[in-house]
Amino acid sequence: MENYSMQLPNYSIGDQVYDKIPEICEPYGTKVIAIGGHKAMKAARDKIENACRNSNLNILDFIWYGGEASYENVELLMENPAVKEADMIFSIGGGKAIDTGKCLGVKIQKPVFSFPTISSNCSACTSVSIMYYPDGRFKEPFFYPEPPAHAFINTEITVHSPSRYMWAGMGDTYAKYFESTMSSRGEELQHYFEMGVNTSRLCYEPIIKYGKQAMESNKAGKVSYAYEQVVLAIIVSTGIASIYLTAEHTVHYNSGLAHAIFYSLTAYPHIEKNHLHGEVVSYGVLNLLLVDNRPEDFKKVYQFSKEVGLPVCLADLEFTPDQIESLAQAAVEMKDIEHNPYPVTKEMLINSMKKLEDMNQAG
Repeated sequence: MENYSMQLPNYSIGDQVYDKIPEICEPYGTKVIAIGGHKAMKAARDKIENACRNSNLNILDFIWYGGEASYENVELLMENPAVKEADMIFSIGGGKAIDTGKCLGVKIQKPVFSFPTISSNCSACTSVSIMYYPDGRFKEPFFYPEPPAHAFINTEITVHSPSRYMWAGMGDTYAKYFESTMSSRGEELQHYFEMGVNTSRLCYEPIIKYGKQAMESNKAGKVSYAYEQVVLAIIVSTGIASIYLTAEHTVHYNSGLAHAIFYSLTAYPHIEKNHLHGEVVSYGVLNLLLVDNRPEDFKKVYQFSKEVGLPVCLADLEFTPDQIESLAQAAVEMKDIEHNPYPVTKEMLINSMKKLEDMNQAG
């Protein structure tokens, strides 16, 4: 076995976790540059500034990340004088904002602290950024040795964010379990891959058990046990599983058929404009479960999707049945399905999509 190291995330969760910012961040320096989305920084700024007020931390500025997780935006940020002066980066917002801050930190070799303001993805706790072209099309994953130095998951902020982000995040989260268990089936795995596959169970079971209650809590703006369990599944469990599953900097076990369908659909402008990542991935999960012949899991996930309103047919994503063949063809051309226990064919996807259409017609 080769010598290797695994860097797992450190995180704090709760409604008062920003109080821990000084003790956790001060060992890294004194000058902070905060980078994020406009709405995210508005939601978190006062709380972050209050936490830093009586400390040695000096926040130089709050600056917009650019609106897309692209290398072009990272390069622009690298030229910002405040970024050059800072000792550390506070990356604030959703997945794209945090991924931009993480990529920036690696490029300029400065520590990054993540501040998720929505509970839609694991970016705050994982060691990969999903990078896009400036027009929003998927470009590539960008891997690096370790996750942010610390994630501050303030549930008082996330619970007051729009519930649609958690709604979509749940679909993306349980995809981790189904994709990793499918792609690794029958293989003798390295310890880190085995850890990732087994950790991914915590990306599925809490969602099915607590997801509907968590959505109700989010809509009411009240933190509950169910809400916390789903936030932990989306941000932490998925982040840890992702780190293990991408230990060799490949997507062989970290992605799969559900994401292949998503990435193929990003070629259609209305997907980026009108739909969220996890929302589309959840439709991909239903196809995966049909293709992989997992009827019990399909029944649970299909019922869950119906209960919370996640997509169960093409119309939910603004497509029509006459597009099935072209959608299936585009999906099987994605690299995400190259590592599976059997070839995933266009015909398999045509059949799964048609079956979902028939089920929807039947009510």
